[in-house]
Amino acid sequence: MNISYLDLLIIAIYLIGIVIIGIWVGGGFKKQSSNTYFLAGRSLGWGVVGASLFASNISTVHIVGFAESGFVSGLSDGIFEWMAIPCLVFLGIFVAPFYFRKKISTIPEYFEKRFDGSSRTFMVIFAILTALLMHIGISLYAGATIMKEFFGLDQLWGVLIISLLTALYTILGGLKAVAVTESIQSVLLLGGSILITVFGVLMLPEVGINSFEAFKSQIQAGSLSMLRSDAVVAETGGIPWYAVLLGYPVLGIWYWFTDQTIVQRALGSKSEKDARIGPMFTAVLKFAPVFFMLLPGLLAYVLFKDHIDASGSGQTYSILVRELLPTGLIGLVIASLLAALMSSVAAALNSTSTLISIDIVKRYNPKIQDSKLVSIGKITAFIVMVIAILFSLVAGAKGGSIITIVNSIGTSIAPSIAAVFILGYFWKRGTKEAAKITFLFGLVIGVLMFSLDFPDENGIKLITDTWGVIFMMQAWWAFVVCCIIFVTMSYCTQPPTAEQQNYTFSNSAYFTKIKGITDYRIIGIAIMGVLALLWLGIEMLAY
Repeated sequence: MNISYLDLLIIAIYLIGIVIIGIWVGGGFKKQSSNTYFLAGRSLGWGVVGASLFASNISTVHIVGFAESGFVSGLSDGIFEWMAIPCLVFLGIFVAPFYFRKKISTIPEYFEKRFDGSSRTFMVIFAILTALLMHIGISLYAGATIMKEFFGLDQLWGVLIISLLTALYTILGGLKAVAVTESIQSVLLLGGSILITVFGVLMLPEVGINSFEAFKSQIQAGSLSMLRSDAVVAETGGIPWYAVLLGYPVLGIWYWFTDQTIVQRALGSKSEKDARIGPMFTAVLKFAPVFFMLLPGLLAYVLFKDHIDASGSGQTYSILVRELLPTGLIGLVIASLLAALMSSVAAALNSTSTLISIDIVKRYNPKIQDSKLVSIGKITAFIVMVIAILFSLVAGAKGGSIITIVNSIGTSIAPSIAAVFILGYFWKRGTKEAAKITFLFGLVIGVLMFSLDFPDENGIKLITDTWGVIFMMQAWWAFVVCCIIFVTMSYCTQPPTAEQQNYTFSNSAYFTKIKGITDYRIIGIAIMGVLALLWLGIEMLAY
């Protein structure tokens, strides 16, 4: 793209500004305690928790990938965003306040207290791999692709520039710097997405579309639907409704309840109320991607399908920016794209340094000086960034779209963690031996699924294409087997101790008297009601 000097200036101001804000908020070069550096001194309000949680989740992968999937298959992938809403409500009502009450610093720490040290070790390994491969590596790969598309930068230089700027304030400032900058970035990334959508809608009359019915006539039948039958999927793409309803909760339990990169914001909440309301605020924000990230892809199909390859090929987002936006706003939207990228990478960097410092170093050396622990965290973040850079440069080898790569990694990791967490949290009889065996099986089956579904020279995936089991159903069946293993092994081993059972769900702590319309349970029910109405409305409009 030929980007104007004004747009370049806006992008430069944003990049410099966000780095300065991050360093300033995080205390710059001042000495910080481990509690301040890794958990923001448990000072985050619900607004910061919710906005930063949203920014951590919505990365460049989503913005670019959703525009592409919207062009190819309509609103189908919106089901991932809206299925996240019940998970976030559940997180706010049941899980986040539990972590807050127990003063949990990391998710692996919870697994040790509920089960044993081996489970903590498994979770540390899983969490670090997730941060490296998915949150940082794939995000950098997506970001470098965009830097090449917009600026003509070589992939290596794109990765290095993004990495340097993000690492600068993340390593110096810790979680508070990450959370505050993410809150700013969430406003910017939503604003950029809204701008593209608005300008796309305003352009429809120029191609003779002046009504909703005229718009529907120009898209594939069923493109507006998210709950699709096998027949509709065969024609328009997407994922069958039953596969999502079975498979997404597996991914959701792992991602929203046990992924350190995501949950760390709630762990830094300043009160139990903030730990509850923060994720619910994120749930409200999760309505937006369907309308402002996927819908632009459909608009591109109507407006620019003659200029875009039928497969999308990653061009959709850049063409939308180039064709729809005037000078000045292009810079703002590209800045929002970089904001999404930097927020995801920063979150994963901070969580990884927390995991290694607290769950490895401090665990085996409890008497280590606090200042030294913070220093180790900073060094760790730097090393992790270097490793992630190397991975991002070969991330495209898995084949398929960016979203496909992310889903493939999630499917391999999620089933055993979801089974151990949900059964261990709600069932007091779950034992440490059962957790170990389930984790071990999950590791083996995850490696097998990832390897067997690796595309061959013709792009054919054995499990997905030959056996006909898509990634969502792979996650579901692996989860079912993991649950059976966990329950069976629990009954074959000694019951957990009273202290271990103390880290399970307690009815008395949650089913208290509702105190008014602002009660967290009323808020949760209201969000679920809005979700049901919106979803029903869209499905009715789709056909």
